[in-house]
Amino acid sequence: MSTPVRTFRTLAELAACVGQEVAVSDWLTVTQEQIRLFAQATGDHQWIHVDEERAKAGPFGGPIAHGFLTLSLLPRFFEMAFEIAESGMGVNYGLNKVRFTAPVPVNSRLRARMTLLRAEAIEHGGLQLAWNVTVEREGADKPVCVAEALVRRYP
Repeated sequence: MSTPVRTFRTLAELAACVGQEVAVSDWLTVTQEQIRLFAQATGDHQWIHVDEERAKAGPFGGPIAHGFLTLSLLPRFFEMAFEIAESGMGVNYGLNKVRFTAPVPVNSRLRARMTLLRAEAIEHGGLQLAWNVTVEREGADKPVCVAEALVRRYP
């Protein structure tokens, strides 16, 4: 695990960044083994993901990651990109919008760009943060996933 690129001392310090791109994660490689394990965990064994030989003749020229696998990497991207020193816990609260805009071929390198859209006070001194997250594939012209993610952080 790499060191987060940016450190915020408090939730208020992060909240002051509304409207800004806050962080860009390191690159992460999506392997066939991750795809296989995701298929096992979810029961989604569609051939385009897990049958390497059949996928070579398919529309993408090889296996691709599940869209929901890409989406499930969002917490990892956040962890890689920044930390909040005086925040003891964060929870995923939901998603307002998700689009899988391009395939993720096996062994693709992905990273995420995170823009803070909103920061709203919630119970127990926490904040609900709305993020625009754009997941990029190295060497690709367009993103592979764009999502508005809601995260709750607590002191």
